[in-house]
Formats: sequence, C-alpha cells, structure tokens
Amino acid sequence: MPALIDPFGRVIDYLRVSVTDRCDLRCTYCLPQSFKGFEEPAHWLRLDEMQRLVGLFVEAGVRRVRLTGGEPLLRRGVTELASGLKALPGLIDLSISTNATRLDRMARSLRDAGVDRLNISLDSLDRGCVARITGRDCLDEVLHGIDAAVQAGFAPIKLNMVVQQGVNDHEIEDMVRYAQRHGLILRLIEPMPVGDTGRATPGRDLTALGEELARRWDLVPQLHGGRGAGGGPARYWLDPVSGMSFGVITPMSQHFCTTCNRVRLGVDGTLYLCLGQNDQVPLGRLLRAGASDTALREAIHDAVARKPERHEFRDRPEQIVRFMAQTGG
Repeated sequence: MPALIDPFGRVIDYLRVSVTDRCDLRCTYCLPQSFKGFEEPAHWLRLDEMQRLVGLFVEAGVRRVRLTGGEPLLRRGVTELASGLKALPGLIDLSISTNATRLDRMARSLRDAGVDRLNISLDSLDRGCVARITGRDCLDEVLHGIDAAVQAGFAPIKLNMVVQQGVNDHEIEDMVRYAQRHGLILRLIEPMPVGDTGRATPGRDLTALGEELARRWDLVPQLHGGRGAGGGPARYWLDPVSGMSFGVITPMSQHFCTTCNRVRLGVDGTLYLCLGQNDQVPLGRLLRAGASDTALREAIHDAVARKPERHEFRDRPEQIVRFMAQTGG
C-alpha cells in the first residue's frame, strides 16, 4: 500500500484516535461546564471498527498511534483495544493521553496490554488551581495515577501543562522540580483557539519563555526529548544535572505546520486533517455503509491528498466551533 504523503510532501505516519468524546473533567480550555453536545454512543465506532480503520492506516505507513478522548480511560474495553492495536504489524509506538483520574487502577493493565507511553495532563500542583481549571478537586487522584504509572514501568512519562497567563504560569518552576523528582518529561503547551473555551483561554508566548528558561537553568538543546519520547512537535532541552527533559509546544507563537505528520480519527470515525481547519472525511459512515477495505484505503489516501498546509488560528481564530474533546487531543 502506498505511503500517506500530503500535497506538501509531508509523510503522515502518526494517527491520533479518539475512543470517546466524554470526559470526567471540564477543563476550562477544553469543555464548558454545561456542555451536553456529546456524540450519541450509537454513533461511536465499535472497538473492532476502530481496529479495522487503524489497521488500514498502519498498512499505509502509520507507525505511531495515540489513543485520546475526551478521557480515553472512560471507554470500556480500551485495554483490549490497546492490546489488539499493539499486535498490528508495523506499529512501533502506542501511547495514551489521559487526565490520570483513573490511572491508579488501570496503569498495570495498560502496560501489560502493550501501551508504550503515557501523556498525562497536569496543569498545576495547587489543589485550588486544579479544581478551578478542571471543575473538580482531583489533584490527589492524578498524583496517585502518576505514581501508579511509574510503578507499572512506564518510561518516559510526559506531563502536559497548558500554560495560562495569570492562572498557572507562576507555577512552572514548581512543575519543573516535580518532574525532576519523579523522572518525568515536562512539556509546556500554548492553548489553541478551538471552540469558545479555547478562544477564551489566556495564553503565553512559550517560544520566548522556553528560551529564557533554558538560559536560566543551563539546559542543553535536545532532539525530540530523547529515546522513546515519540514523534510529536515539542522542542526540548535537557537538564544535564537531573537528566530531566523540558519541552514547549508552540502552535501559536511558532507553529510547526511544516513538519506536521499527523491526522486525527474522531470517535464516530470522522477523519480530521488539521486541528485548525474544518477539513474532514466521514470514514466511519463509509465503513458502516459497507465500504470494503479497498474503498476505505482509497478514501484515506484521497483525504490525505487534501490535507491543508497549515492552521489559521491567528488569521481566523473563530472558524473552529467544535471543542477540543470532539476532535481528540
């Protein structure tokens, strides 16, 4: 099967799969507290349907798959799905993004299923700040989940901190020290104007801040965050004393569209070609209409052939009305 190459010569080898759009938190930059517009469960891809579609992407050269949500650990059978995906010939990296509220009871089974890596959302170490951002007092659950993941043997573990001006940006050094103590990779992320919640989130220029912190802490530039760090867009530095990697993801201040290597599959099988554009293909609808694998392969290749060059978050921030949980992280 031919490789997935978009019109700008980018090889698409990374697929993010939303296994649910539900979440047990309501982070201020992701979902409104009152949001009720979730996809009907009848429209969710069954786990065998997800595996079929992911298998076609892997046949076409996708080598990295990340299971996302919403909160993926809310989906029944996610461990079995992970085990099935890990067995796909050609897949070299299977990871999960999670808020870790359920990780203390699931870390071992996920590791046993073959999940290679975890990305864990943690925006603050202050209980009150966490509750204000997530809508729930869940800090202890998250910290216990991180401890369980370390005990289960996950390495590296990435902490994702969405940095908000005047909300949690004063906690960055505390987060660095926490990551150093626990042997974690810390990544600072600029919020994106996806949905009303994203547009209302006050961000910071992390390009400038990352360089400032690297100078202040004598960090050394590092390629891709070291072994096993995945194929994402972060720029990393290494603390030569503690061995901790520190990264920034800067979709707003310094976008990385020229090296974009990913597409996203929604819980209903919609293929999203760019977070910051509305281009999409209803692969799930085609599958349920009885499309053969050959027809689905053609649809996947036709979709990638229409992948946009870049997002327009700065030029047209109002155009993405869906919320982040509806697309997958």
